[in-house]
Amino acid sequence: GIGNLPIVTPDGQILPASSLANIEVTAGPTEIRHLERIRTVTLEIRPSPNLALEVAMEAINEKVIAPLEAQGLPAGTKFSLSGTSDELTRTWDAMLLDLILAVIIVYLVMAVLFESFLYPFIILLSVPLATAGGVIGLAGLNLLTFQPLDMLTLLGFVILIGIVVNNAILLVHQSLYHIRVEHMEISQAIMEATQNRIRPIFMSTLTSVFGMLPLVLFGGAGSELYRGLGSVVVGGLSMSAILTLLIIPPMLSVFAHAAEGARHLTEHDKTKA
Repeated sequence: GIGNLPIVTPDGQILPASSLANIEVTAGPTEIRHLERIRTVTLEIRPSPNLALEVAMEAINEKVIAPLEAQGLPAGTKFSLSGTSDELTRTWDAMLLDLILAVIIVYLVMAVLFESFLYPFIILLSVPLATAGGVIGLAGLNLLTFQPLDMLTLLGFVILIGIVVNNAILLVHQSLYHIRVEHMEISQAIMEATQNRIRPIFMSTLTSVFGMLPLVLFGGAGSELYRGLGSVVVGGLSMSAILTLLIIPPMLSVFAHAAEGARHLTEHDKTKA
């Protein structure tokens, strides 16, 4: 063995290696890897095909990395996830940025259309309602089958931002038409607009919901990829259609007096000028 290897000392004696040191044979790396001039040890993990990547990352962070960091790591030692998990993290960050940009763009477009910065805020109140409905829809789906909050499911919330505001836009636009064109009282205009638009709102919502239901109810190849997206859209549309009719008219009644008063004052100043 290694202990019997001859070692020549400076005075010319030949001694076995075992007489100079305690030799113990252990397993070790066959090479020393470096990443950006830093020593690294790579551990490759392949989750089960039935396990979502987000769930696998959460399990690794909670059951492996967090306990080791709690015990204390040697100086200069750190953990980092790379590969597919790193790409997923960047995709999550990009998706959240897209979500914020979607809200900002929708607000600016409506501010131009309604010539007001206040009415878009009222319309955007339907977005949290739809988000709550999407969460409830996803929770209901998880009662039947496990569905993680993956990228396509999160995409469903982004889609909701552009869909659910349509109902509120119908109410606000029709109310403003009665107020500005037909010169109706604000409360009467809102009531008339709600009565006129309630049927189109439910018709458009039902067609959208029934169009998305096959993604949730029917299985098939790849159905698990789109089932979460479908449940979020169905839940968000359903709850938003109901709560929009209950919340938007009162909020519009509260803020329309201030908005229309400021608009009339601005038009009066322009006329005098």
